[in-house]
Amino acid sequence: MEIPVYSKEGEKVDNLQLDDKKFGGPIHKKLLRDAVIMYEANKRQGTASTKTKGEVAGGGRKPWAQKHTGRARAGSIRSPLWKGGGVSHGPKPRDYSFSIPKKAKKVALLSALAAKARDNELIVVEDLNFDIPKTKQMVGLLKALRIDGSSCLIVLPKANETVWKSARNISSVKVMVGAALNAYEVLRPEKILLTKEVLSNIG
Repeated sequence: MEIPVYSKEGEKVDNLQLDDKKFGGPIHKKLLRDAVIMYEANKRQGTASTKTKGEVAGGGRKPWAQKHTGRARAGSIRSPLWKGGGVSHGPKPRDYSFSIPKKAKKVALLSALAAKARDNELIVVEDLNFDIPKTKQMVGLLKALRIDGSSCLIVLPKANETVWKSARNISSVKVMVGAALNAYEVLRPEKILLTKEVLSNIG
């Protein structure tokens, strides 16, 4: 598979041949699904909590006699059946996180990138750097590459404060480094913008 490489001005400067071993195989949809579920589960706080009838204050005294009142049996005014009572089978704090094998994460990432490349949603630039942090420069770059109307993930080979500051005021743009890239982050936005260096180091 061959994809074009652009300059910051949006001009095509080269063609990049993608490694068929990494990006030429089938798209593993089930593995992508597993990866997305894992990353979303790992983001959950798991702090939701409700009180059972034993944890709600009050309700220690039996509201009325067991028999001969004509009313249904009741042992506590904090029963889940009563207003102000506890919650039956409600959520408690728990850890939702789990993990899939390291190799599976790698294959999922490559599948996600391959899918983006085949849908022409993977944009490669020769280099990405600014002299000073300026949002206007980032907006100009996105317009030159014709991706200014889309949500975009910018992937850099290493942390770059100038690029990050230039993009932080654009709500549809997120910046991250290649080492932290995963299938979930690749699938979320409409477009992926990365440098040749990042692409060559993946996998």
